[in-house]
Amino acid sequence: MKAIIAMSGGVDSSVAAFLMKQNGYDCMGVTMKLYDNEDLGVQEKTCCSLDDVEDAREVARRLGMPFYVFNFKDEFEKRVIDKFISTYESGGTPNPCIDCNRFLKFEKLFLRAEELGYDCIVTGHYATVEYDEGSARWLLKKGEDESKDQSYVLYALTQEQLAHTVFPLGKYRKSEIRAIAEENGFVNSHKKDSQDICFVPDGDYAAFIERRTGKAYPKGNFVLESGEILGEHNGLIRYTIGQRKGLGIAYKQPLYVCKKDIEKNEVVLTTGESLFTKEVTATDINLISVPEIKGEMRVKARTRYNMKEQPATAIQPDGNTIKVVFDEPQRAVTAGQALVLYDGEYVVGGGTII
Repeated sequence: MKAIIAMSGGVDSSVAAFLMKQNGYDCMGVTMKLYDNEDLGVQEKTCCSLDDVEDAREVARRLGMPFYVFNFKDEFEKRVIDKFISTYESGGTPNPCIDCNRFLKFEKLFLRAEELGYDCIVTGHYATVEYDEGSARWLLKKGEDESKDQSYVLYALTQEQLAHTVFPLGKYRKSEIRAIAEENGFVNSHKKDSQDICFVPDGDYAAFIERRTGKAYPKGNFVLESGEILGEHNGLIRYTIGQRKGLGIAYKQPLYVCKKDIEKNEVVLTTGESLFTKEVTATDINLISVPEIKGEMRVKARTRYNMKEQPATAIQPDGNTIKVVFDEPQRAVTAGQALVLYDGEYVVGGGTII
């Protein structure tokens, strides 16, 4: 069996490569070149830096694997960066890591693996793929290490992709992965995990968008839900639903962003209650554990990567929409983020919140 290992230069993908070699796979290491730091005005080292490529290359050499860099810059710009910008411009808050997984790792790299005659692609995600004989479907299961579980960002994987994907880290804890890397003398065994969006390492999304588009996003009014004007905002792209810090408004109670009105160029603020909602609609859906949701389905659901799943009832009104009613109102549900449904440890599916 032949496997392509997507290697970022980090410890997780390096140990994934080691485990696949241990299991007797004929492996090739690949780093995806997604952008040039200079093109994006990025000064800091990020996951596409030369250092990361060299770390990946060194681990591959140590494991006796061939190693290549694939240039996917055009696709990344079109499918991830352009969508990131347009989502902010339309008032949403995107999750580019999901799009990168969906369109680059498990679409572009998947197709390249097929062309080259490889059986599967392998990444260092904390999740597990299983085949269920009863339903004749491939399933996506949460990683054993709950603090590292990445099933949320993988909900868009299709049945065909899951059939040819291996996540060898799903049954391990992060501490065990670092120990394996150390035992094998990997150059990156103590390397920090990347936290931010790779192409905006300083976290200043608005400055990045302004550099890329050459646009200035006009100031407008901060308003209460009653319409009372409280001050001036610095451009809609600088705010997200639920935000409290950085508003620069003095008021008798804490204020939170509850809406961004594109037409009026207003940021609407609330003292709290309007942040909560029970009903959430998502489109551009992908279902994994079932081919469709028939009638009402009891699930647990997440509307953000780092939230605890909450009990809810899901329905599927049409082929590309999921509606969820949570048992309890949820705070700061945000357009552009992912709604992901779970049945126990398994991902039912998900979509983009509208």
